[in-house]
Amino acid sequence: MNANVKDGVLFSAAKSDADRNNTASACIRNLGIHIPALLDGIDNKTEAAYTGWPDRLYLIDTNGRVVYKSAAGPFGFAPRALEKSLIALLNMDKPAASVQQPSR
Repeated sequence: MNANVKDGVLFSAAKSDADRNNTASACIRNLGIHIPALLDGIDNKTEAAYTGWPDRLYLIDTNGRVVYKSAAGPFGFAPRALEKSLIALLNMDKPAASVQQPSR
């Protein structure tokens, strides 16, 4: 909690989409987050669909399929497993290497 106060990201629970948007915007600004962020509505439909609470890491392919889902974080994060999933996903987009047959 002290870190939240120090970082300026201590807020009361949101009661509307606008409250949640304001809180998320302040956190993004105050924490210097430079990656895209998506915001769940006050109805928490995304959280319910993906069981994202308390924290989870997801890898979603270009077709919108979840190809990796971590255990609950922060203790359930497995960076090596996510790395393997990223590598596998990236390698799926590469054409198969051609194999040259030995000349006879």
